[in-house]
Formats: sequence, C-alpha cells, structure tokens
Amino acid sequence: MKDLKDAKYQLKALFLRNNITCKVNDNWSNQHLRWLTELVLPHPSQHIVLQEMIQTITERLAREKRLANELFHQVKNWRFYPVVKALQALRGVKLLIATGVIAELGDLRRFDHPRKLMSYLGLVSKEHSSGDNRRLGSITKCGNGRARRLLVQGAHTYKHKANISTELQKRQECIPKEINDIAWQAQLRLCRRYNRLMSRGKHRNVVVIAIAREMAGYLWAIAHEVVISPVNSRLRVSRVPA
Repeated sequence: MKDLKDAKYQLKALFLRNNITCKVNDNWSNQHLRWLTELVLPHPSQHIVLQEMIQTITERLAREKRLANELFHQVKNWRFYPVVKALQALRGVKLLIATGVIAELGDLRRFDHPRKLMSYLGLVSKEHSSGDNRRLGSITKCGNGRARRLLVQGAHTYKHKANISTELQKRQECIPKEINDIAWQAQLRLCRRYNRLMSRGKHRNVVVIAIAREMAGYLWAIAHEVVISPVNSRLRVSRVPA
C-alpha cells in the first residue's frame, strides 16, 4: 500500500508540474484510469514517463489484490485468527487492519490494562509537569508505528452516524453476541465523541487520534473475550471475568 501511494504521488506531481487538471471526480476508479490512458502530454518523453507511471500503478493495484486474496486464505490457519475475526466486529476494522494490528502487537491480553496498550501504541499525550503545573502536549508516537497508523485509518469511519451496514452485518454474523455488543457500544460512543470534538472546533487530525486511542481500548476488551487455542481455532467467548 505504501508503494502504491508513492506511485500515485509521483503521478500527481507530474500533473502539477504540467498544469494538468483531472476531469474525473472519483480518483483511481476505472473511469479515472481510462482518462489517464487517453491523456496525451506535449513532449514524447513526458508521455513515456506518464505511461510508465500508469503501468506502475496498475501493477501495484494488481499486486495489492493478489496479496490481500492470499492473506484471506492464509490467515484462517493462524493461531490468532479467532481474535482477528472478533476484531472485525468493530466499525472500521476489516480483515487487513485486524490482521495487521495483531501481527504487529501479538496477543493483546499481555497488556493488563487498556491504557498500557494505548501507551505502547504512542497514542497518549506527552506530559510536561513542573510542581503543581501539568501540561499535556501532542502524542508520544512511541511504540509500534504501523499498528498506530492502522488504527488511525480505521478511526476515520466514525465521522458518520452510528449504523450497522450490510458489510458490517456480514462480518458480525458468526461472532458471539457479547463481542457484537462491545462493538455496538464502541460505535455509539466513538461516533458521538467524533461529532462532539468536531463541534468544539478541534482539528480533524486531533479528533481522529482521540478516536484511534479509544479504539485501542475496545480492541483490548474484545481480545480479552476470545479464547485462543493452538489446536482449535474456533471463536469462543472467554468465561474469565473481564
């Protein structure tokens, strides 16, 4: 995905240098790709560069699909697949994000409190204290940056009203009710918090980081509800009190 993003940025930079404005609103759709193939630049060398960039983007899109399809089949044999499946009950957490978070962090049950997970992800504020004065700054950004970016990506979905979409309903069908209840509680709280912070004039990036921090807490809560067995990978609810 990072390679794909870099290739798209390079193409946009080429358009910016040549004062080319895209006439298609839906970027990187089939219509947009057709518009790119029909575009002709004034100099032959520029046109060759354009064609190479389009080819690079097309190849990386196809590679991303191949890897995602392979991951979909391979992850089912993973010991942590029950947790990956359970985390997808949350809004904004699909297969790639759930798998990426668990691959980076491992067993979330090793954190005995959700604040420790938030701190490990670098989503807590820096503190500058002196005497009775306590000042909080930006987030620390320490810990695992990849997992943090995945959560931030999923946090953007909470800008919309709380709702169980058809796609989310399909992901929740084979998940225990206890976990779905946590996911619905998370959606209600995070959607309200997103809108409340935006109405207070907070910058969108600050709001998204705040939502991602609370998402980490709900990931921790769901992980503590799942029994991980090295032999049987079925999804079950833990009988151990939270």
